[in-house]
Amino acid sequence: MRVNKKYSCLPAEEKGIHIINIRAIEDIGYDQHESTLLNSLSKNPDADCKYGLYFRDGKRKVDYILVYHYKKSSAGRTLTRRVHHNDSGARSAKQDQPLPGKGVQLEMGESEPHVDYHEDDKRFRREEYEGNLVEAGLELERDEDTKIHGIGFVKIHAPWNVLCREAEFLKLKMPTKKMYQINQTHGLLKKINSVIQKITEPIQPKVAEHKPQTVKRLSYPFSREKQHLFDLSDRDSFFDSKTRSTIVYEILKRTTCTKAKYSMGITSLLANGVYSAAYPLHDGDYEGENVEPNDRKLLCEEWASYGVFYKYQPIDLVRKYFGEKIGLYFAWLGVYTQMLIPASIVGIIVFLYGCATVDENIPSMEMCDQRNNITMCPLCDRTCSYWKMSSACATARASHLFDNPATVFFSVFMALWAATFMEHWKRKQMRLNYRWDLTGFEEEEDHPRAEYEAKVLEKSLRKEHKHKETDKEKLTWKDRFPAYLTNFVGIIFMVGLTFAIVFGVIIYRISTAAALAISSTPSGRSSVRVTVTATAVIINLVVIIILDEVYGCIARWLTQIEVPKTDKNFEERLIFKAFLLKFVNAYTPIFYVAFFKGRFVGRPGDYVYIFHSFRMEECAPGGCLMELCIQLSIIMLGKQLIQNNLFEIGIPKMKKFIRYMKLKRRRSLDHEEHMKKKQRYEVDYNLEPFAGLTPEYMEMIIQFGFVTLFVASFPLAPLFALLNNIIEIRLDAKKFVTELRRPVAVRAKDIGIWYNILRGIGKLAVIINAFVISFTSDFIPRLVYLYMYSENGTMHGFVNHTLSSFNVSDFQAGTAPNDPMDLGYEVQICRYKDYREPPWSENKYDISKDFWAVLAARLAFVIVFQNLVMFMSDFVDWIIPDIPKDISQQIHKEKVLMVEVFMREEQGKLQMLETWKDKDKKKGENCNNHSPRLSRSHSGSLSSCHSYPVDV
Repeated sequence: MRVNKKYSCLPAEEKGIHIINIRAIEDIGYDQHESTLLNSLSKNPDADCKYGLYFRDGKRKVDYILVYHYKKSSAGRTLTRRVHHNDSGARSAKQDQPLPGKGVQLEMGESEPHVDYHEDDKRFRREEYEGNLVEAGLELERDEDTKIHGIGFVKIHAPWNVLCREAEFLKLKMPTKKMYQINQTHGLLKKINSVIQKITEPIQPKVAEHKPQTVKRLSYPFSREKQHLFDLSDRDSFFDSKTRSTIVYEILKRTTCTKAKYSMGITSLLANGVYSAAYPLHDGDYEGENVEPNDRKLLCEEWASYGVFYKYQPIDLVRKYFGEKIGLYFAWLGVYTQMLIPASIVGIIVFLYGCATVDENIPSMEMCDQRNNITMCPLCDRTCSYWKMSSACATARASHLFDNPATVFFSVFMALWAATFMEHWKRKQMRLNYRWDLTGFEEEEDHPRAEYEAKVLEKSLRKEHKHKETDKEKLTWKDRFPAYLTNFVGIIFMVGLTFAIVFGVIIYRISTAAALAISSTPSGRSSVRVTVTATAVIINLVVIIILDEVYGCIARWLTQIEVPKTDKNFEERLIFKAFLLKFVNAYTPIFYVAFFKGRFVGRPGDYVYIFHSFRMEECAPGGCLMELCIQLSIIMLGKQLIQNNLFEIGIPKMKKFIRYMKLKRRRSLDHEEHMKKKQRYEVDYNLEPFAGLTPEYMEMIIQFGFVTLFVASFPLAPLFALLNNIIEIRLDAKKFVTELRRPVAVRAKDIGIWYNILRGIGKLAVIINAFVISFTSDFIPRLVYLYMYSENGTMHGFVNHTLSSFNVSDFQAGTAPNDPMDLGYEVQICRYKDYREPPWSENKYDISKDFWAVLAARLAFVIVFQNLVMFMSDFVDWIIPDIPKDISQQIHKEKVLMVEVFMREEQGKLQMLETWKDKDKKKGENCNNHSPRLSRSHSGSLSSCHSYPVDV
């Protein structure tokens, strides 16, 4: 019975005892002392293999791990060992031989009458799949003797020849021996750069990859025929761990298991439960005593720590460890956070300007002046009484902090900031593509997803059963039509549900305001508006957080029933649905306050009612902008604090604790096994699986919307976003380094569909801010009054100009206040905010000419603002080149150098060929100069002269 050394769990040479003898010992019944026997014959094997980072021989590195569940039979460990050795012996068998493990099945049938068909089917699929992996060149090693009961691990190692073959297939760019000097700045720019480097030195991470490079290796797609171009002096480090795991994952996806009449790759095997997990290993521990230096430990110290929040990110080391796709996410997040710094400074200046000029604001001074004695109409029917405008003094003064001329400038600034940010990121992305050798990289079509293959198989089986056709099938729009219809109906229903919830909150605000107005205490009546606004916003926040999680699950389910073909298609469709639902969920309450509240109220004596009983709510005398600011700030801050930070910290911790408790319950009580140090793959198995970057991008995109869409109403939004992102970067970094399994490195040259979403939000922000300034704030009415109606060119009289008069005798029956003498005097004329004709006019309470003048000015402002800012944004986009000049020069230089390298190589081949031809010619002449006798006697020598081998 031959044992495949590449696949065995522990080579017989290292055990120091023949494999047959161990089986004999097991058969006698001393299997419980097996570990003691092995330990007495050799040193600690776990230390030799660095606790799971290498195979048992301590030489071959573990590049990937496959995890599976198995059920131990009543024969215990003896039977398990037998299965293992028979499997390993059969791994080298050819395809036409019986499947591995069939001989073992007979032994199991004899000792165990009950056979689990599903477990056997999974085991046979694993055996065939692993045999195919061995035929593909990979080396495997099984380990079922672990601390985790019922969990087996298959360690995978890719030898050098497999790495070279796959690197050539994948067209991986690898550094060559050729090095060249990177163009350096000269003169004044060089001095400025050196000064900047000295100033920023304390905030630079202490990693080798982050230091400025003066030379760079020329990169070229790896080729086995041109191995002489590459520096292969250290083959162990030529392909780093990230690249090795990527290569193995490509083989795992490509290798099929033809069991049960259809092919299955690793994605299908994972989906069907044949394997429970597949992941590359982390480089080692990140904390503890006597921990060997590794990239994971360095990342934890210099990146994933809150103590280094003020430092730059070591993006090159992040890319080296996690791959380009994750590296680009953190690079984008870093650029976004840096760009928030100037936006935050300008926002603070705008807010301070509002604070400094609040005492000079004439409209708010007139509202606070009790000598004006302006009596306002009731805010609700019957229970509400007349009130003094001076009682809204605090609201008017607070509104000026955000509703002042500086906010218009800030809106224009933020629109240009968004355009500049996008251009800056494009340039940064090109620099990273150059540094990471991604220039010219094109993504290839991905392998089909497991669900897609299963759906195609189901369709082909149905067709084969009916028409006996076996052509290659694919899913058409007819197959997906029920899913498309479900998607359309589901999304419409979810959007309608969001609108219904917002409408419910509106009903709550109206009814609560009416209920609090009945309160007999003056303090209760005076704080009605603040109480209603605060409680309604908190309800909105709770609903948004709950629906966010629900909509995320629904978007995933809707995408799954569509059965996209590739992972890229799946991700793009999921992003679109999740963004649409979460955008509507987050911004619908804000859109209502900004554009709909107070627009359809009616007037005293002719109010608009909901369900014939609830009167539509009005804006405060100072406008709805202050309430919009409160709504935006509470939702933004609450969403960031609760959902983005507490959930990200709490939920992974809770999942990890639950998983730990389950494993503890299943763990064997064997003291020796319990005290044994865990292998690396066991520790990583207990970590949370990587779920993709979509949630990380989504929360930042929603935040970007808060920063840009309604920034005219909340200039401090960039500041709060900056503070959140400083924590978010380190929080995400800590999660990736310590809480998650190591993801498979994915090559990418950009951030994909997220860039288009960002551009769309930037364009939408211009339009929304134009409408906020024009219709929500009082900026346009003030301008119209100042230049058309003011008698002395000042804002004196503006408040009185915006108020209309109402004769209390015109109240509808049953709507007049129950206590008309609440203010201590009888009211005959009350005021309300609107542009209408007075009661003594011929067309009383009709829309006045002032309303149309203000409306025309508002629409004109929207058109001018939108086109002007759009033009400025496009100008910024045009004037800033997408590719930095120095990078384009370096890329061109690389192409020229690569051509020179190949030209020299070609010239060397030609010179060698000419040299060998000359030698052949001279030898031929020497042979011709021999005497005839010599030629006849040495005919063999003569023929050998003309058969000189030429090998180029």
